[in-house]
Amino acid sequence: MPIEIIVNATPHETRIAILEDHVLVEFLIDRVDQERIVGNVFKGKVNAVLPGMQAAFVDIGLEKSAFLHVSDTVGVTEEFADLMEMDDAEGEPAARDRRPERFQPIEDVLKKGQEIVVQVTKEPIGTKGPRVTTQISLPGRFIVLTPQSGHVGVSRKIEERPERQRLRSLVGEVAPAGLGLIVRTAAEGKTDKELMADVKFLTQQWKKIEKSAEGARAPALLHRELDLTTRLIRDLFSEDVERLVIDSKADHKQILGYLKSIAPELFDRVKLYKEETPIFDAYDIESEIEKTLHRKIWLKKGGFIVVDHTEALVTIDVNTGRFTGQSNQEETIFLTNMEAAKEIARQLRLRDIGGIIVIDFIDMEKESNRIKVVDSLRTGLKRDRSRTKTLRVSELGLVEMTRQRVRPGLLHFFSDPCPHCDGTGKILSLASMANKIERYIRRAAAYSNERRLRIVVAPDVRDYYLGEGLARLRQIEKELRMEIEIVEDEKLLRDDLRLVSLTSNEDITEQIAY
Repeated sequence: MPIEIIVNATPHETRIAILEDHVLVEFLIDRVDQERIVGNVFKGKVNAVLPGMQAAFVDIGLEKSAFLHVSDTVGVTEEFADLMEMDDAEGEPAARDRRPERFQPIEDVLKKGQEIVVQVTKEPIGTKGPRVTTQISLPGRFIVLTPQSGHVGVSRKIEERPERQRLRSLVGEVAPAGLGLIVRTAAEGKTDKELMADVKFLTQQWKKIEKSAEGARAPALLHRELDLTTRLIRDLFSEDVERLVIDSKADHKQILGYLKSIAPELFDRVKLYKEETPIFDAYDIESEIEKTLHRKIWLKKGGFIVVDHTEALVTIDVNTGRFTGQSNQEETIFLTNMEAAKEIARQLRLRDIGGIIVIDFIDMEKESNRIKVVDSLRTGLKRDRSRTKTLRVSELGLVEMTRQRVRPGLLHFFSDPCPHCDGTGKILSLASMANKIERYIRRAAAYSNERRLRIVVAPDVRDYYLGEGLARLRQIEKELRMEIEIVEDEKLLRDDLRLVSLTSNEDITEQIAY
C-alpha cells in the first residue's frame, strides 16, 4: 500500500496529511498559538492529594493543574505500554489492571508541596487539564528509553521470532544500568551501530533532564518534545513511505539535515513542492479536510453515516440512504454496513476521534453478517496508530468501542461552540419563540401596570409576526387589552427578546423574567 506524506508549512501553522492509496487517512496540525505539550517533561509541585479519587493535582506551570492518577505513579502505565507497542507474551509490561487497589495508596506516594518530575500523556481537553505520569519515556527513531522501568522489550509488531531475539539480545547488552529500553517497530532489520547510536543519544538526553531537574524550581519545563514535522520524520518516515512532499524551503532543508544523521538512505524520497497551485489543492486534500467538520459522510454506494459528538461519547449512525441494492434487503443492508465499517475506521483516524464510541449499524438478521462487519471494522483499524478496542455487536445491535485520546479531536481543534445554540446545534423554532414571547407579555400584564409594550426581537421573529403570527398578536392584544408593538434588532439572536415600556421607554425585561 503506497503511503505519501504531504506537508503544508506556513509561519502560523504546519499541516500534515498522510495518504494511503492516495486516500487521506490522517491529518495532523500544529499552530504557533496552540502548542502541543504531549511528551514534554516538567518539574511540578503537588498542590492537592485526593485519596477519594486516588489521584493528585500537579502544578506544572500551565493554566490548569495536571491530573496524576495513582496508576501513573508506579510501574509502566497502560497508555505507555500500548503506545510503545509492547508484547506481554514476551514478558514485557503491557496493559494492566488499573484498579486503585492494585497500587500503593496515593497518600502514601505523594504529599502536598512535594516536587516531582512528570511527563504529559494527554493534552488538556475541554474543561480538563492535562494528564501526566511519573514514568518518563523518551522516544528515539528505533528505541524508547524508559528510565524508571528497567525492562527490555520489543514491539509486538515485529513478528519474526529470530529478529525479535536478535534485537532483544543486542539491546539487553547495551542497556544502561537501571534504565529500560523498548525496541520500536522501525528497528526491524537495523544494524547494531544504528541501534547503539539511538541508545547513546537517548541516554544523554535523560542525563540532561536529570541535571536540569536538580537545579530547577518547580514548576519548570525540563524537556520539550520535537516539533510536529521533526516528530513525524522520527516516528513515521520509513522505507514504507513512498515519498514526502513539502512546500517550505526552510522545513525541507531542516528535514534533510535531520535525515542526514538518522536515515540518509531516505534523502531521495523527500521532495520540495515548487508549483503555484497550493499543495493541498494539488493533492485534493483541502476539500477532504473541509468535510471533517460535517456530520454526514456519504458512502460511494449511496448510503451515509452521521457522526455526533456528546459530552460522554461519540455516536455514529449508519443509513442506507439512496442505496437500494440489487438482490434482497439483507444483502443491501450488509453491503452498506461493510462499506460504512471501512469508512468509519478511516474517519476515526482522520478526525482523531477518541474516547467511547458507539456505532449503530443497520440491523442485520444473519449472525455471520454481523461478525463480518465487526471484523471489517477491526481490519480497518489495524493501521491506526492510536490504541483501539472493539466489542462485538450488543443485544441492542450496537457496536461499542474505545479509541485512545491524547488530544482534542479535529472538530474541537477547528471550532468553538456556537454562541447562539451553546453547541447544541439547535435553536428555538419560530412557533416556540412566539409562545415564549406571549408568556412574557402575560407576565407583564400580571406583574406590572404596563399596557403599552414594545417587544424587541430578532429580524426573523419580527417577520413571523408580520405574517402567520399576526393573528396571534392581535388576539392577545384584545384578550389582555394591551397595545403591543413588535420591532427588530439585528444584533439579537433567535431566542433573545427585550420588553420596553412605551409609556416610560424603560426596559422592563428583568422585572418580569423568571
